[in-house]
Amino acid sequence: MAVLLRYWHTVRHLKLIQLYNRLRFLIYKPKLKFTRGFSTRRSKRQFTQPSQKRFPLLGPTIFSFLNKVEDLEVVGWDAPSIDKLWRYNQHYFDYLNASNSVLNNQWHLALLQRWVDENEPGSGVGWDPYPTSLRIVNWIKWSLIGNKLPAKCVESLVLQARFLMHRIEWHILGNHLFANAKALIFSGLFFNGYEANQWLCKGLKIISDELSEQVLADGGHFERSPMYHAIFLEDILDLINLAETYPGLVNADVIDNWKSIAADMMCWLKVMTHPDGEIALFNDSAFKISPKPERLLEYAKRLSIHSKEPQEISEIIHLSESGYLRVNKNNLALIIDVAKVGPDYLPAHAHADTLSFELSLHGLRVFVNGGTSVYGDSEIRLYERSTAAHNTVVVDNENSSEVWSGFRVARRAYPFDFKSNKTEDCVYIECSHNGYERLNKGLVHTRTWKVSNGCLNIHDNVKGCHSEAFAYYHLSPDAKIFSIDANEIILLMKNGEKVRLNYLGSSFNILDGYYAPEFGKRLPNQYLKIGLDALEGSSLQVSWDF
Repeated sequence: MAVLLRYWHTVRHLKLIQLYNRLRFLIYKPKLKFTRGFSTRRSKRQFTQPSQKRFPLLGPTIFSFLNKVEDLEVVGWDAPSIDKLWRYNQHYFDYLNASNSVLNNQWHLALLQRWVDENEPGSGVGWDPYPTSLRIVNWIKWSLIGNKLPAKCVESLVLQARFLMHRIEWHILGNHLFANAKALIFSGLFFNGYEANQWLCKGLKIISDELSEQVLADGGHFERSPMYHAIFLEDILDLINLAETYPGLVNADVIDNWKSIAADMMCWLKVMTHPDGEIALFNDSAFKISPKPERLLEYAKRLSIHSKEPQEISEIIHLSESGYLRVNKNNLALIIDVAKVGPDYLPAHAHADTLSFELSLHGLRVFVNGGTSVYGDSEIRLYERSTAAHNTVVVDNENSSEVWSGFRVARRAYPFDFKSNKTEDCVYIECSHNGYERLNKGLVHTRTWKVSNGCLNIHDNVKGCHSEAFAYYHLSPDAKIFSIDANEIILLMKNGEKVRLNYLGSSFNILDGYYAPEFGKRLPNQYLKIGLDALEGSSLQVSWDF
């Protein structure tokens, strides 16, 4: 019965279009037929240098993805022993547009032709719609920055676009659907003819609908992952770039709207970026997947798009539609999650991290969320999505939202009673969530954050019937425990600064854990586990500049 309920609470949020197309996707397999006569359009303006990725080629056939190195000669393009996400990266061809890629054009030409020869149309993970979408875009971008695609690759692009037109991911929606539409627009502008115009029109229609759905009023992407937000922003910048390379084919008002949305999204990204220049790790997020924020800002400037500046950047910024909040005060950067897990019909990249936070002091991270090192269905994946892997409260050893499998969520936490107040000397934030009400009616976690000069106080309380509750605080590897005395801990930061922690609770432990800032990378760290007193809850005071 419990399993059936979990499925019910997962499926009941899906849209009918997702359910219908999930069945259709399994049953319908498009037949590919190549027809000659496709010609490419002549671009009227120069394609602007896009954002460059990390260079993952260590040799002509040696790939380094997700901190794992493999040889194409050994594993091929679709080895079942290799993680699916790693194989996807092989088929993306991001490396065509990586830094220093021009020095390895012979490698690229060989890989392009080899891909066509060794990947039968419509077969294998390389022809899944998502890697197909990214590959189409990367091949076209590579061509537009001055490289010549082999004839067989141009012919393959036609097949790929034709295949994608019949494999749009309506069963997933979200960032996958947007990537599909982007690829159709790229194909429709790159090629000439009636069918190319159909691809273009289809892509533009989806983009128009999805921008209003997926970009929230505060500029945040609706899946509430800073990593996917950055990927989505790069997609919009690429679309602007391409539309201006082929002027007159996309309405000027449409391009202006894209530019306005990109400016809003850059502003949001600034708020969610730590002083170290990297994104905050809420939900599925990791470094080195999307371009760094500064690279996206540079790309936007090359397109003459200038970011809006966050309001009141020196004190408190509330991204109210996304549900994130940032406080900047006296060498502190505090980023707080008071958001729901994501769109109800698409929580695939959600973690059970409600009321978690990340903290930087003097430019270095002190408290971090656990990060994301893997996808798929594994114990590691389940842990990294769990409440215990974040800086928040676990009640009765359960997750605040019912995350399960690799990308599923059943019953979810919803924040409520959000309050914030700012005075000359203090910023006060309070919020509750109902995620544990599935355990007992009226079981609610409430957290407050109080920031004053040189001090942050965090207080947790859990009301309602429960056996135990613990607040978790995960230390960055840059923060080492220097001394412990009674209820006080001194941290020594990598830059020599010291941070004082004072805690109150029914119990206290320092435990060994790990921090996953990148896929395939887990760094040892420590975390604090503070028991909540039944009446008083628990508190942590963070002091610096003492």
